[in-house]
Amino acid sequence: MNLTNRLIEKKFDLNTINKYATLMVVGNGYLGIRAALEENYPEQTRGFYVAGIYNKAPGDASTEIVNLPDVCGMKIEIDGQTFSLLNGKTHSYNRQLDLATGECVRTIEWENEYGKKFSFVFRRFASKQQLHLIGSKLTVTCLNDHADITIHAGIDGQETNHGKQHTIEKDVRVTDGNLMQGLYQTVESEWEIGIATRCVASCGEQDFYAGNRQLIARNKAKLAPGVAYSVEKLSAVHTTLECEHPCAESVALIQSLGNASYQSLRDQSARSWQSVWDQKSMTLTSTNSFDQLAINFALYHLEIMTPFHDKRMSIAAKGLTGEGYKGHVFWDTELFIAPFHLYTHSDNMKRLLQYRYIHLQGALDKAKRNGYEGALFPWESAFTGEEETPEFAAINIKTGKRQPVASAAAEHHIVADIAYATVQYYLVSQDHTFMKKEGLTLLKETTRFWVSRTTEKNGRLMLENVIGPDEYTEYIDNNAYTNYLAYYNVERTLHYMAHFGDTDRELVARAKDFLERLYLPKPNNELIIPQDDQFLSKPCIDLSQYKESQGSQGILLDYSRHEVNELQVLKQADLVMLFYLMPDLFSEEIVKQNLFFYEQRTIHDSSLSKAIHAIVAIRCGEKEAAYQFFQEACLIDLGGNPHSSDTGIHAAALGSLWLATVFGFAGISITDEKLAIHPNLPAAWKEMRFPLQWHKEQLVITLSHDKIEVSKSSGTPLTVIIAGEVCEFVDRIEKKICEA
Repeated sequence: MNLTNRLIEKKFDLNTINKYATLMVVGNGYLGIRAALEENYPEQTRGFYVAGIYNKAPGDASTEIVNLPDVCGMKIEIDGQTFSLLNGKTHSYNRQLDLATGECVRTIEWENEYGKKFSFVFRRFASKQQLHLIGSKLTVTCLNDHADITIHAGIDGQETNHGKQHTIEKDVRVTDGNLMQGLYQTVESEWEIGIATRCVASCGEQDFYAGNRQLIARNKAKLAPGVAYSVEKLSAVHTTLECEHPCAESVALIQSLGNASYQSLRDQSARSWQSVWDQKSMTLTSTNSFDQLAINFALYHLEIMTPFHDKRMSIAAKGLTGEGYKGHVFWDTELFIAPFHLYTHSDNMKRLLQYRYIHLQGALDKAKRNGYEGALFPWESAFTGEEETPEFAAINIKTGKRQPVASAAAEHHIVADIAYATVQYYLVSQDHTFMKKEGLTLLKETTRFWVSRTTEKNGRLMLENVIGPDEYTEYIDNNAYTNYLAYYNVERTLHYMAHFGDTDRELVARAKDFLERLYLPKPNNELIIPQDDQFLSKPCIDLSQYKESQGSQGILLDYSRHEVNELQVLKQADLVMLFYLMPDLFSEEIVKQNLFFYEQRTIHDSSLSKAIHAIVAIRCGEKEAAYQFFQEACLIDLGGNPHSSDTGIHAAALGSLWLATVFGFAGISITDEKLAIHPNLPAAWKEMRFPLQWHKEQLVITLSHDKIEVSKSSGTPLTVIIAGEVCEFVDRIEKKICEA
């Protein structure tokens, strides 16, 4: 058993029940099911989500992803008493998510109050081959006696989004002898969801009952000592997002499976997973096996959070693992997650950019409402592409007031982030068809926004009242990240307009004026680049206690948001993020000076921060610091904090782990529109090997401390830059190096 392919929970603990429900989600991009335990416990949050199914509850300001009727929960009665690990004695407990196959397995040996011992094995998977299919299986063995068992399992429509009921029950019934089906509809968005499920027991009796939004199969049997009893359950879900009659489609899928067993369907799914790992997996030969586990965990979740099946959808900040951020889409997708898809299967990134293109009208409308031209993309979006950012955050317990959420009004860098991602997609994919139409349209409309967003002062153009990536610093002027990204946005637009023969003279003239007059912050006498016009004039405070509890936002217990805004305090990488995206913008000396200056003022309360610092640190030759940042980034979800992931996975943080390995330690970059490789591996890593897609070529790159090897199979010449030297090869090249 390869432990780097398995996430393991070794004991039952109510304190971590929701964290592991997130970490061990089974999914496939179409759907995600939280790894809530089959039996019910206090505070346990179940979750079943289908990509694109959002709804707005009465009185709410924004939509949220809908927690659908549950198909995995069970009530297990033994000799008339409900099974619970809170009662009796648990002699052994082990739960594992097999990242290689996507199957979650829990094994328990348990003794009730009368001395009867039982073995339980719970299994579940979401099919990677048939996206609408979910399989689960329970096997129970009484180890030392006879016992009566009753298992209640079916479709539970009582699930809510923390008390908000988003669906109505339209129809429930049992057909075909034992096929349960339920049709539900979201109350505002009016999507229909059809669920079909069938339970098959190895022996015993079965009947059905319904009521209180539940449709349940009751399976009864008598257990003999040492004889296993099992219930297999197959479920299907369809929605009117993809078909007209979702219940009929789900019924047809279950019927088409005939007598197929849980194991056979699980094996089919596992084979589909194997092809994913063959195409995308990364191998780290490290003295610390946790590094490999963290990367495998990240790749697994990057795969199951991505809606490959439908370009109308994008990736939520929590993927399909929980209700955090209401299931909304942020800049996280384009800058932290999409690069993984770009360099492993570029068509998948194209779909994510098409989501922005499809919803361009919403961005045009938002810009117009705010007095701007072009496209102002929403800070948070869902299925419609409209702005979904809540007006207020939680009540501040220091002030007793709700803090207004300023992101939608001022965090406009998302416009340039989308433009940046568009350019990166073209550089890597060379998809001329996309760039000539969708890509260039995105660039032009984002450019129109920036040229209308400026304020003129003393002949210079300023970007005022913005929020950069550092969300602890609001409504400031000339944020360096925003200004430089906006400049890049406009400059690349002019470049590609010329390349594709676009002669919009008015836009060209305005864009050139923007480039000539936009204020770009420069290093001061101490080589420090002002994060914004106001930052360096603010007072500093001792941040040591807050750095020790990174991610907790503990500073907001001692200071109001307004007070934090007036201090030299960063939530996350801001200027450092700029250095990551534009590595050649400043000299290494300036980057290094600013990296440590701003890191001292950064609490890393955002999960997006640590891995970006790792990339910039390794580029500055700070190998030990970079590896420490990387390992701390690995712990954001996998660390010891029992509640770090209760409301869902940190999707962008997982994407950033891949960024840190590939753009950081492997030294992958684009130089003069060529692929460049300049590795600097951590001391703990002997070798790393990973696939990379470049200009439709499938490469395999193997790196060690003294050698670079690149291979491919197309037979056509390819030019790359290896350790600063331009090299051309046909099928394989190997080069000795001396690390920095």
